[in-house]
Order: sequence, then structure tokens, then C-alpha cells
Amino acid sequence: MNDWFTIDEIDGDTYAISEYKHWEETHCYLVCGADRAILIDTGQGVANIREVVDRLTALPVMAVTTHAHWDHIGGHRYFDSIAVHEAEQNWLSVKFPIPLAVVKSNLTHEPCDFPSGFSIDAYEIFQGEPQMVLHDGDCLYLGNRQLTVVHTPGHSPGHCCFYEPERKYLYSVDLIYQGCLDAFYPSTDPQKFWQSVKRVQKLDIERIMPGHHQLNIPVDLVDRIEKGFSELAASGKLEQGNGIFDFGDFQIHI
Repeated sequence: MNDWFTIDEIDGDTYAISEYKHWEETHCYLVCGADRAILIDTGQGVANIREVVDRLTALPVMAVTTHAHWDHIGGHRYFDSIAVHEAEQNWLSVKFPIPLAVVKSNLTHEPCDFPSGFSIDAYEIFQGEPQMVLHDGDCLYLGNRQLTVVHTPGHSPGHCCFYEPERKYLYSVDLIYQGCLDAFYPSTDPQKFWQSVKRVQKLDIERIMPGHHQLNIPVDLVDRIEKGFSELAASGKLEQGNGIFDFGDFQIHI
């Protein structure tokens, strides 16, 4: 039994697989249909997430990437079928934009009881060829379920949310969560981040699936995050280098 991951059942065929023992508290989501399953992100790669997935479903599984940051693609190596947005295809197959030393520093930023067998010295960033390239508006069919790709750049060029219209689920990952929303890296764009929040604000959402920290978050967080970006834009502060702005249960770092 792998005790690195925590499993929460969202409904009978949707699961959150979380890494609460690490300071990033990353969430991945297993979405099971009648014919196949999708694993939205694969976490940090410090433990074998495939073992957890195989306990939850016998369906064929594709690992679908919300964005190609290290803490969301670490377990890609355990899957034969991988999808990523076209804007970040090269991040997987050619060169990851952040040096390995920086990634290792982030991974060990706070004390952590890593699983036995994990070695920070041996840690590598996943590199590989995706089997599917995603585009805005694509539909991923699972048999009796489907997810729509919503391209939401800002946190990264190819960041995608996934929307399930029948259940009104938004897999928002690093666009919407309670915590510090990052738009300060060279590859981020605060203006595009704001526009992406405005885009998902128009969707009919009953449950949000965030990428980090608190799993159960209020739907009105989307509106409050948009308001936060709007206030920064109105005051001329929505530009990189202005620092961290606190809005209570979330922060915006630009």
C-alpha cells in the first residue's frame, strides 16, 4: 500500500488523488467513464501514482496534462498514453523551461517525510513524446462521459482547465484554488491569467477541482479571483514584479 497519496471519492467514478504530505499539496483527478479513464495530471513523481490508479480502475488510462510544470507531470513516466496542450508540447518532448536544480530546490523547499525509496539526487523531470496534442475546444470522450478542453493561459502558456458539462465540474487546477496564484515566472502572463479567469467565469459550475491545497472550495471563488485581478488592473498593478497581493483566502503573486 502506497501511503504517500490520499484518495477522496468525489462521486462513484471520480477521485481526487492528493499529495498532502508535501507543502504543495498537489491534487490529481481520476475520471472514469464506461470505456476508458483519464488521469488529470500525475503529481510530483516522488511515488508511483500508477499503483493507486490501478487499484481504483481496470480501465485503460490516459494521463492528461493541465500544464507541464514539474509538480503536475512527475508521474507521467508511469503511463504509455499522455496528452498535453500544443503550446507546451515542447516542454515535454524537447526541453523543460526550468533548470533541474531549481525544481529540486522547490521540491525540498519545506521539510517533508518523503516516501521510502525516494532520492532527491536521482530525481529527474519527465521528458517524453505525448501521444495526443490538445487544442482549445477539444472533447475527450470516455464512453458515457466527456470533458471539454478549455485553454486558460496565464499561469503557463498551455495551461488548460477541463469542463464536464453534464456534472458541471470544472477541473481548474492552477487557475483557481485557495492559495497563492502564481503569475510571476517569466513564462507566466498576469493579463492572460485574468482573461482566463473571466473565461471560466462564464461556465455553469457546481464544483471546482483545484490543483492545490483545500479540496472543497466555494464556487464563488471564481468571481472573487476575477474581482481581485480586476482591482489590480484598475490600479495599474497587474504587471510582473509588483509582488504578492492578499485577498483573504487567496493571493495573487505577480
